[in-house]
Amino acid sequence: MQPTRLFTKFSALAMAVLLAVAPASARDTRVWHHGSSLLGEVKYPEGFKQFDYVNPDAPVGGLVRLSSMGGFDTFNPILPQGEAGDGIGLLFDTLMTPSLDETSTSYGQLAEAFTYPDDYSSVTFRMNPRAKWADGKPITADDVVWSFNKSIELNPNMANYYANVTKVEETAPGEVTFSFDQTGNRELPNIVGQVMVLPQHWWEGTDASGNTRDIGRSTLEPPLGSGAYKLASFNAGVSITYERDPNYWGLTEPFNVGTNNIQTIKYEYYRDDTAEFEAFKADQFDWWDENVAIRWQNNYDFPAVQDGRVIKEMFENTYRDSGILVGFIPNLRRPIFQNEALREAMLYAFDFEELDKLRFFGQYDRVNSFFYGTELASTGLPEGEELEILNSVKDLVPEKVFTTAYENPVSGDPTKLRANLRTANEILTTAGYVLNGSQLMDPAGQPVTFEILLNGPVIEPIATAFTTNLKRLGMNVTIRTVDSAQYIERVRNRDFDMMYSGWAQSLSPGNEQRFYWGSEAAAQNDSSNYAGISDPGIDALIDKIIFADDRETIIAATRALDRVLLAHHFVTPTYTLRRSRIARWDRFSHPETLPEFSIGFPTVWWYDEAKAAKTGAAGN
Repeated sequence: MQPTRLFTKFSALAMAVLLAVAPASARDTRVWHHGSSLLGEVKYPEGFKQFDYVNPDAPVGGLVRLSSMGGFDTFNPILPQGEAGDGIGLLFDTLMTPSLDETSTSYGQLAEAFTYPDDYSSVTFRMNPRAKWADGKPITADDVVWSFNKSIELNPNMANYYANVTKVEETAPGEVTFSFDQTGNRELPNIVGQVMVLPQHWWEGTDASGNTRDIGRSTLEPPLGSGAYKLASFNAGVSITYERDPNYWGLTEPFNVGTNNIQTIKYEYYRDDTAEFEAFKADQFDWWDENVAIRWQNNYDFPAVQDGRVIKEMFENTYRDSGILVGFIPNLRRPIFQNEALREAMLYAFDFEELDKLRFFGQYDRVNSFFYGTELASTGLPEGEELEILNSVKDLVPEKVFTTAYENPVSGDPTKLRANLRTANEILTTAGYVLNGSQLMDPAGQPVTFEILLNGPVIEPIATAFTTNLKRLGMNVTIRTVDSAQYIERVRNRDFDMMYSGWAQSLSPGNEQRFYWGSEAAAQNDSSNYAGISDPGIDALIDKIIFADDRETIIAATRALDRVLLAHHFVTPTYTLRRSRIARWDRFSHPETLPEFSIGFPTVWWYDEAKAAKTGAAGN
């Protein structure tokens, strides 16, 4: 055995010498990262043990019951058609996972590390060798390649979001590389890390009946996953139950320590908001995120609140790193709304101040930005780098963005409202609109008549107040309230005149801006460009954001985009609350300090047996 040992030692020494003298091009000189942030350095160093906001000793067990509106008809997580079951994301891990006390920051999950060149022309992920599917098979680079290609093939949303990816391939054992068609986009490595990875072997296999599965079709067969939970049971369109997987591969990984503490998570479905709230009061589910100010003010006098079994609490965590715009969105694909004067006039008919007195109880703020609540929102007149950016596209944007700051009109009493409606009339008259009796006619002699589509009855009082004032301007406006399934289907088919909805924004805007406002997205029914915005100036400003070299330029370019979107009056902005109104049955506890940017429920909370004993154990 001695000669063999000598040969082994010699071979190792020879290899070391060869590597030492090998040219740099023959060695892997890439820099591998365990985490990434778009806003600076990551908080947690390589080899961190857990996130700061978790309780690593949290007990595991119990049941949490959540609610959802509408129904579901598929467990296929990538198809744009149909209604995927709530909680389906519990089944799947992604290449990267976010931390909840940082913003725009992710750490390796299915990928243990990643690397990219200085010009951001590609990104390579090194798969975590411990990552397994729920059936025990390893999660491979091939799974990533197959999942990505299927996602962009079958889902136009994903194809649009990842339009800059030219190819994805396994470039070395256990390594998968995404190549991009452009350089300088710092966000691309992060967003491809969000890809949902699916098990190719399962989707290309056969079900219990011997039928070959098809990722391109809807299914209610519980899918094989890689996440902390398994889909345990369901009642089609009524309820879904998930159970914690004791064999989950990532159970003790740093990003999972102290999380996923609830043993059973159940979703119950309801057809309307009123029935849903009554079910909460009757202890049919545990957690209620209140979205009606008047109900929060007046309807929490039931016994469980009075005796402390139900807790009311407001949290601001979720809004610390996000902006929002909500409002009435006209469909620009309809000729009636292509006249900007009409869209501007409607702004003067929304009386926020009166609604605030009668229905909001001072809980809401008026929205005046597409990035409301963040440093990305435009204010005053443009200056500095923002002004430079606007000047670079001067011929493509409205002249008024340089001279007139956006302001919402203020009403709140009959005198102010009359003045605002007179202003609206002046805008319409100047643009060629005329009154024929009480009916407003457009410059082509067609009556101004349209329908507002609502998802359920919650916004009906707001829409009614708005339409009352629009009718005073001579517009014939009706309201159509439909259930969630119909609403989603009509929005997808662009079968609406005006709708009520909105967009959430992160502090790191990027590729998703194309999905919200880009010209290509305007022609895609499954995009979030609900209004159908197609404008070269806006496209140019989106690119300024995507290719910004530093944080200051991102802020300046986003403010410029915000200013131009507001100037075109693509939406009648309404209102928002920068806190979450939460009522919950008192059966759960959480770490003393919640994550800065999330309530973390139920992820970092746990079922508290002592509290449940006082409140009463939840039924199944």
